[in-house]
Amino acid sequence: MHKPAVIIGVGEMGGVFARGLLRSGYPLYPVTRDMDMQAVAGALPAPEFVLVAVAEKDLHPTLDRIPAPWRDRLVLLQNELLPRDWQDYPFTDPTVISVWFEKKRGQDAKVLLASPAWGPRAATLKQALDSLDIPCRVVDSREEMVFELLRKNVYILTTNIAGLETGGDVRALWHDHQPLARAVADEVMDIQATLVDQPLPRERLLAGMVEAFEGDPEHNCMGRSAPARLQRALELADAAGIAAPTLRRIAAKL
Repeated sequence: MHKPAVIIGVGEMGGVFARGLLRSGYPLYPVTRDMDMQAVAGALPAPEFVLVAVAEKDLHPTLDRIPAPWRDRLVLLQNELLPRDWQDYPFTDPTVISVWFEKKRGQDAKVLLASPAWGPRAATLKQALDSLDIPCRVVDSREEMVFELLRKNVYILTTNIAGLETGGDVRALWHDHQPLARAVADEVMDIQATLVDQPLPRERLLAGMVEAFEGDPEHNCMGRSAPARLQRALELADAAGIAAPTLRRIAAKL
């Protein structure tokens, strides 16, 4: 029998993983925002793993409070995730997954691409998602996982930020507004390069973004978080001394 798994945050995304893990035979212990994590860790100090599935804005406040017994068994899945989000914490080998399916209230999960995962619990995540017919693949190295995280970031930020100007879906964005999409993606990659402190494989990232467009051409560009994503991107650009003229022009119209 598997040891229990802990899920911090039981929203739409956490619920998908919960179903898959239950189908794979893992007893689950949910942690909601009203629960005391330290008390839970005292009762369950050695779970199989701890899946952090909170909203993006709650990621770092949650990581700040991870109990010491859980620091060597974390699984992270948030959007806009990069190694800098966990490497300054006293965590050991967190497992990371870049989620390429969408889950909204009252709807089944909608898959764009197979979700890449890396780390000690990657195979377990794949088994759980496979049980739900949600494709997942285990990548071979940290470097490849960093690429996958960057690819998701370029996709999310480009579609959200360009969508503030164009509206519509990703097929229309690429078919009717490709110069804008490329300009936004290029500035997003300028910013992302400073966050990983290395040159980016820009053409490969761009091709990966277009592959995601083709995975769900009717995916809406602009979600509710688009203005906040643009604001964060500009704050990072300011900190790095990046001009980002296209992003600033879009922001000036809001």
